Amino acid sequence: MPTLVAFETLTELYLNLAKKYENSDKTAFAYKPSPNGEYKTVTWDTVKQDVTAIASYLLERGVEKEDRVAILSENRYEWMVVDLAIQMVGAINVSLYTTLPPNQCKYILKDSESKIFFVSTGIQLKKAVKVFDNCPDLETIIAFDEPKVKKYLEGDQVKLFDTICAAGMKAETKFQHALKKRVKNIKPEDVATLIYTSGTTGKPKGAMLTHRNIVSNIKAAHDAININESDRCLSFLPLCHSFERTAGYYAMIAGGAEIYYAESVDTVARNMTEAHPTIVVSVPRLFEKIFNLVNKNVKEGSAIQQSIFSWALNVGKQYWNGKRGLTSVQKKIADKLVFDKLKERTGGRIRFFVSGGAALPPEIGIFFMAAGLNIIEGYGLTETSPVMCCNPYGDEVIGTVGQVINGVTVGIQSLEDNRILAQVSGEDYPTNVTCEAGEILNRGPNTMKGYWKNEEATREMIDEDGWLHTGDVGRFVNGRLKITDRIKHMIVNAGGKNIYPGPIEDMFKTSPWIDQLVVVGERKTFMAALIVPDFESLEKYANQENIKYSNLNELLQKEFIQNIYNKEIRTFSKELASHEKIRDFRLVSNEFTVETGELTPTLKVKRRIIEEKYKHLIDDIFSNEN
Repeated sequence: MPTLVAFETLTELYLNLAKKYENSDKTAFAYKPSPNGEYKTVTWDTVKQDVTAIASYLLERGVEKEDRVAILSENRYEWMVVDLAIQMVGAINVSLYTTLPPNQCKYILKDSESKIFFVSTGIQLKKAVKVFDNCPDLETIIAFDEPKVKKYLEGDQVKLFDTICAAGMKAETKFQHALKKRVKNIKPEDVATLIYTSGTTGKPKGAMLTHRNIVSNIKAAHDAININESDRCLSFLPLCHSFERTAGYYAMIAGGAEIYYAESVDTVARNMTEAHPTIVVSVPRLFEKIFNLVNKNVKEGSAIQQSIFSWALNVGKQYWNGKRGLTSVQKKIADKLVFDKLKERTGGRIRFFVSGGAALPPEIGIFFMAAGLNIIEGYGLTETSPVMCCNPYGDEVIGTVGQVINGVTVGIQSLEDNRILAQVSGEDYPTNVTCEAGEILNRGPNTMKGYWKNEEATREMIDEDGWLHTGDVGRFVNGRLKITDRIKHMIVNAGGKNIYPGPIEDMFKTSPWIDQLVVVGERKTFMAALIVPDFESLEKYANQENIKYSNLNELLQKEFIQNIYNKEIRTFSKELASHEKIRDFRLVSNEFTVETGELTPTLKVKRRIIEEKYKHLIDDIFSNEN
């Protein structure tokens, strides 16, 4: 479906939407001023007023075209206002994850030579103040929230958002002509944002995404998916990541959808029932948690309830696979008995979910489809703005990331001799293309301009023929892309066999006893796993069985508990090839998190960090290796 307005830059997208909805009560965004309060809606006229004020302030501060302006904030209304103001003046948005420690914030601010730094809460302001003196290009810190520590407001380095917004409104007349001139001079090839990679290895690199990169992706997304004025999106993935930025922000407003901001990642379940979204963009972790919660509730129910659930799930699968007639009647009964309750927990209005950032375990995808909650799975990288492929709504193929989007060409390169095994363009959908696995390549208008001040890294990523090398392994199956794993994640065992841990780990995620699992076994004779248990299930079981323990570590060593995981490992390993089977494991008493360093901000596993942190457990596993 075409976008609501015509545009070639992000600035044009915003201005044309503001003009279309001028003097209307159309909701653009909504947020919760207080945790226990109700959502407050914001019209496009208010958005325009706030954006113009901030843009005028940036001009007053001497922000020139291509200057860098940084944002360290959770998803919130002010983030969007600042972003659109940055686009208005032709500057470059430098986005930082709120989970970054001060030293990494300092690195990005210095590397990008950011001039102004917008931050959200007191926690983020504390980081900014700590690194301010070590960032020579940084002139001002602007805080969205008034800090409890009043000393931060002493001197000129920190200003409040409301204060500079008021100053910008007073300066609007003075800079009216200059702002129009600046807007007119913004070109599609101009860099709109620097998005720094999460840095699982080495220092973060700033991907330069131009207006053309992102705009081409927005339009291609609309070609594949219907987003319209009746839609409402709940936003909670970090806006500093390209997935949420393009799919959950720009693509949404381009279709006239409203964006409601979740209070935090932890409140998503509650906010869905309050905001009643029609579209939710997420990573697989949300779906895994919902899936496991439903399964727990079913297992705790009576035999009759378990039987009804099993029947309903089977009916849902048949209905999704195209069987109608009597199944249509049965599906209505299944919805009333089982699935409507799940839909109510998601707000009751979901048209579809969008999943990206990591592979969605097929069993979980099938469950949601059977429940009538469609998941559109896609694939891409920060460096591809980000979408390369997606499953069209109503034509989803679970286990694949779908078709190549319009304007983009995806190639598969042999890992042995660098031959191009296959390539598919988005304009034509060849259902007969199937090939063996190789590295996934991208070529098209969504390919980043390069890495900021890092030509060597750019040459490593984009070859002389214009192919961007993703580092991911995949293959085409009937014209759709299927992801295998990351090249860097590939494990080579002692016998020289290549093992991709991703699909193995995804399979184990459906266990009600397992929260997280990481496969290990590089150069070893067998595969093993580090397992983070589902502590809620584990402790509940321990109480039921009257197992006494003083702490989690003691509980994990109990024979009863070890037997549970031995059984799970044996059961799931039956589905694996001999060299892939998990032969041993160790239970970990701490969850892998962003804060403790084992996950990236987009919840991808940092394998190197985990292997270093839990080296003692891995060494213990393989100490008696034959």
